[in-house]
Amino acid sequence: MTPDLDLTSVPAWAVEPTCPTADLTGRQYTVLAIGAEAADIAARWTAQISAERPGTQPRVHLIADAAEACRALDADLADALVGWRLLLAGPAHACLRVRARALELGAADDEITVASTEVATREIYCAHCRTTTTAPVDLTEEISCPGCARRLFVYYHVSRRLGAHLGFATAADPAPARSGRV
Repeated sequence: MTPDLDLTSVPAWAVEPTCPTADLTGRQYTVLAIGAEAADIAARWTAQISAERPGTQPRVHLIADAAEACRALDADLADALVGWRLLLAGPAHACLRVRARALELGAADDEITVASTEVATREIYCAHCRTTTTAPVDLTEEISCPGCARRLFVYYHVSRRLGAHLGFATAADPAPARSGRV
């Protein structure tokens, strides 16, 4: 039985590609576009902000990956003011990681808007060996963990702290070999 995703920690944008309008309630904006597909979304958001808030110039970063996006986020948040908003576009797995960084730095969910350009790839955190694996996998499918070789079930849970889906073994570990002594 599949749970209602509204009752899980998996954001809707991590399951279906989305492209919401820009959050126009802010006074200061950071727009992070991860990957080529996200550049059009960033341009659309920038135009929406300029039309609604003349004179407001968002900081726009066209970036290749989540690590670079986190560095840009760190720099922009260092001098953020009340009314700052993060507009984040890119593959869902990268957006989850950047969102986790933003939350770690003190941003709130209602200050973050996410547009996902791709949802087939996920980062899976192994609950057994703590390895994070990036793979094209659907929820409720299994992958092999490169850290401990267990078959991991990709569960309906996203860690807000890690920005990764939970993976856990559904089969019991084999019993340890007995030494022959009683």
